[in-house]
Amino acid sequence: METNNAAVQVRGLRKSYDKLPVLQGVDFDVARGSIFALLGSNGAGKTTIVRILTTLLKPDGGMASVDGFDVVSQPARVRESVSLTGQFAAVDEILTGRENLILIAKLRHVKSAGTVADDLLGRFGLADAAERRVSTYSGGMRRRLDIAMSLIGNPRIIFLDEPTTGLDPEGRIEVWKVIQNLADSGTTVLLTTQYLDEAEKLADRIAILHEGTIIVSGTLEDLRKLLPPAKVEYVERQPTLEEIFLAVVGSDKKEQ
Repeated sequence: METNNAAVQVRGLRKSYDKLPVLQGVDFDVARGSIFALLGSNGAGKTTIVRILTTLLKPDGGMASVDGFDVVSQPARVRESVSLTGQFAAVDEILTGRENLILIAKLRHVKSAGTVADDLLGRFGLADAAERRVSTYSGGMRRRLDIAMSLIGNPRIIFLDEPTTGLDPEGRIEVWKVIQNLADSGTTVLLTTQYLDEAEKLADRIAILHEGTIIVSGTLEDLRKLLPPAKVEYVERQPTLEEIFLAVVGSDKKEQ
């Protein structure tokens, strides 16, 4: 089922809730080792796509494969390949950072849980806070710990559903560095976000989800070609992703 070295492949994906269509034929591919940003407003269907791709929700139609496995007919194989970090950090505030990691490692039957925990604490810049209770962590530290926990077991593909929601600017930058490091190490990242600067900063490819379909997708350069550069005092200024998003969504609305 897998083609073009795609870590994730989606074709004609549909989903409705109580006859309200949320996804109306979604198509995209995610290349291995890349960061793919699924960009859209609140309620656009981003989380629904993530839930389908991580086997938490069944689609009404279409097909999707993750790591070469069909999400409907081979859900157990999909779950072996992926990890999911939701919009809110799923950490135990009573435990220390190290204890959180060891707990997850033991639940996943990973050998040498303590060594794995220490390695991740170092990798995510949390070694100095390893023995502190998570209740004392900043928002950025909690999110970094949450992502570290999701990497236990070495998943090949990680889904990050609006990972910087609620973080201050410093915390967002911390998480951006973590996400970039994940891709640099070969992990495939599918990132959902409503922050245009986040997609612009991180993504190798961007897809804009609007009213249940992908209305445009490509590299940032591809998307920029959709708008002519603005000339200000004879100096070309490339359009920002915000300008592209507003123009594309706006033109989509006019056509309906």
